[in-house]
Amino acid sequence: MMNLPKEFLLGGATAAYQAEGATTADGKGKVAWDDYLEKQGRFKAEPASDFYNKYPLDLKLSQEFGVDAIRVSIAWSRIFPNGDDAEANPAGVQFYHDLFKEAHARGVEPYVTLHHFDTPDALHSQGDFLNPHTIESFVRYAEFCFNEYQEEVKYWITFNEIWPVTSGQYLVGKFPPAITYDFSKTLQGQHNMMVAHAKAIKLFKDNQYDGEIGIIHSLETKYPYEGKKENEHAAFLYDVLANKFLLDATYKGYYTEEVMNAVDEILSANNGEIHITEEDLAHLDAAKDLNDFLGINYYQSNFVKAYDGDNDIHHNGTGEKGTSVFALHGVGEQMFDMDIPRNDWDWLIYPDGLRDQMIRVAKEYPNYKKIYVTENGMGYKDDFNTELIDDTPRIDYIRKHLIACTEAIDAGVNVVGYFVWSLMDVFSWSNGYNKRYGLFYVDFDTQERYPKKSAYWWKQLNENRDLSSNDIG
Repeated sequence: MMNLPKEFLLGGATAAYQAEGATTADGKGKVAWDDYLEKQGRFKAEPASDFYNKYPLDLKLSQEFGVDAIRVSIAWSRIFPNGDDAEANPAGVQFYHDLFKEAHARGVEPYVTLHHFDTPDALHSQGDFLNPHTIESFVRYAEFCFNEYQEEVKYWITFNEIWPVTSGQYLVGKFPPAITYDFSKTLQGQHNMMVAHAKAIKLFKDNQYDGEIGIIHSLETKYPYEGKKENEHAAFLYDVLANKFLLDATYKGYYTEEVMNAVDEILSANNGEIHITEEDLAHLDAAKDLNDFLGINYYQSNFVKAYDGDNDIHHNGTGEKGTSVFALHGVGEQMFDMDIPRNDWDWLIYPDGLRDQMIRVAKEYPNYKKIYVTENGMGYKDDFNTELIDDTPRIDYIRKHLIACTEAIDAGVNVVGYFVWSLMDVFSWSNGYNKRYGLFYVDFDTQERYPKKSAYWWKQLNENRDLSSNDIG
């Protein structure tokens, strides 16, 4: 029998733009997604899960079904509608006071992210984090939140998933401003956001706020395809681009020669460049030992083959299984023909990659303190049934990734908690509403919530900590 430690935190994750709806309510400012989705015409984040009004119900369900903590994000443009306004928006500020108060009343601990893909449009349109002004505006916004909510929030996260943000914006083109194959902007954006993180975390520690602060990285383990030598370098380059560049910035405070050689190789192949100043590195160095925790978002790993053809990406945003293509010139190509299960969006279901990534972090970055799995879950086309929504494949997915957590713990890694993505069904950035992750089914027409089989299994798990079965007793 394999059990979770008794003190292991079991939480549910959400994000403001994906859950709240109310995109223009009570003075909220515009984000780039508003116009981008309107132009696409496929779907929009209104009303999403209506968390702006339904949060008391979602927190009640959390309490009833054994969800110890909730990851939420503050919508920057609810606080400062233009990102750098002279005064905060009172209605937006009050909303989060009310949310945190209700969470505590329900015994659900809030873990609060400051930036989850939603820079205010006024700043995004001026270059987002490629513009140094956005860095300074973010730090000011962070300081406001630290001061305003210091009595209610004890766990802070600066950024959620820097690699998916910048690659989505500038490489894949699935996030606004929808630029493709610009490696310069991708890497520069990552670096600049890490500088913003470093400055915010240093401010938090210098001001001696009560609580803990960390960052979330989306880490996908990169394995050489078929174990072949010619693919090992491709997997290494891909790992630097998506993982190691950010981990070095987080925990070393500089980029190793090995990493910079890989960055230079990638940029040279794609006619790119990056600008890193001594001042930037001083900020990274000052923050490298200040991270109280690392959040890892994990959904899949990749098997990488050497590739020198043209950049070629097809993002499967509709759930048409077998349509994904991800080949980066001078880096590598993701392969999909291994005997490994995958979901309808071509994400490989590979729990070993989570275990291996956590062991890697502990080995290569010994100044890490602890790890939360801050997102993990299965996108699935749930069949609606008011009697019981049977999502056994999701239970199996979560259970196997929690087993990977216990394997990492057994290997000596300090893994202290797991947040399922997502608490309830939410809007998905590039998939809309047909890709569901929640423990609770949301009827997006009526906004009714229905516990899935996974919710009942989760409640039982929190009570008995037993990972031996997908069944509910």
